[in-house]
Amino acid sequence: MSKFDTKKGNIGSVVLKILAFFFTFLLVVFLVLYIFCAMACNKKRPNAQKTFVTTMLETGQLKFLVSWYLTEAEISEIVAANSMEDLNEEVDESLIKVKPQETVYREKVHEVEGGSVTGSKETDDNKGNLETAADPDGDGVDVFEVTGRSFSGKMMVVYDPSRLSVSAKYPWGKTGQTLDKFVKNAGAVAGINGGLYEEAGNTGGMPYGVVISNGEILRNKPKEQKGLVLVGLTEEGILIVENLSGFSETDVTELVERKKIRDAVCFQEESSDKNNHFVQLIINGEKREMNGMGSGLNPRTAIGQRADGALLLLVTDGRGASGHIGASASDLIALMEEYGAVNAANLDGGSSSCMYYNGEYLMNSVTFYYANSSWNMPLALIVK
Repeated sequence: MSKFDTKKGNIGSVVLKILAFFFTFLLVVFLVLYIFCAMACNKKRPNAQKTFVTTMLETGQLKFLVSWYLTEAEISEIVAANSMEDLNEEVDESLIKVKPQETVYREKVHEVEGGSVTGSKETDDNKGNLETAADPDGDGVDVFEVTGRSFSGKMMVVYDPSRLSVSAKYPWGKTGQTLDKFVKNAGAVAGINGGLYEEAGNTGGMPYGVVISNGEILRNKPKEQKGLVLVGLTEEGILIVENLSGFSETDVTELVERKKIRDAVCFQEESSDKNNHFVQLIINGEKREMNGMGSGLNPRTAIGQRADGALLLLVTDGRGASGHIGASASDLIALMEEYGAVNAANLDGGSSSCMYYNGEYLMNSVTFYYANSSWNMPLALIVK
């Protein structure tokens, strides 16, 4: 045998060993995952079972894990026992009085169930009435750290609601763009992810439902997905949450004109064995009622509004980031309530959740596989 043949044989042996190691590693990972999921789905551990099921059903790509261990009937039973009561009341716009910016109140510490919230604070004789000194650094935006039993995150307070708008990569294409590009291209200071969109291959170029930007309807497909809910702002800066069930394109156009909606996106209110999404959190000061857990634990993005018009933009982590699983619907409601929200809605969360402010990501997109700054998206909510 020649030296060349010997060398080829050695290379082939090394390649085979590498492949064997690789496949052995994958097999071990698969077995560990299978055993872990089997333990989580065991009926002898009902709390772990309902947490696992409700959490996985909210993911975009790992819903199938639940069906490995449970029948459709068992899944439906768990979902039904951990759902939410309907909250479809129309937003009462008279409850929101947008205040002149020199009268806004700024909180420092809020106690929330299972955690705390910290940030800067102004004090005076009117403490606690949501109406005191002006924003001290003058930019009209404050960011507070929030923590809970299974999550951490950021609450951004935007004192002037007219500064928030929808930025879209329009006309729609195959590929969207990251959150920082939306903010920078618009000359804005901050932004969060927002509406529901097609995520296949992380191209993120196509939104679902209805999109309105600066008074222009960019997309009008209210029947494109089941249970779409419109979340946005009127020309007066009032946060609206409108259930689009049964709406036609003509109905949407009439709604936009009648309520003078200037910017809006859609998220989905749908609970089944295939989807588990929710939108309404607080409407007219009424908190949404929970059955059981209400939802799973995942990264979240939500928006709310105080009585003085200030907007609350919330993003939380999860899926292993910093050792956190994520936030539940009740966590979002508790935080929004502590910050004085009269109305609040859940937006597209999971691996899409992210926040950008003053040239850096305060919250990054997180998946079960890896973390990045932001997924490609067709639109974002930006603060100019």
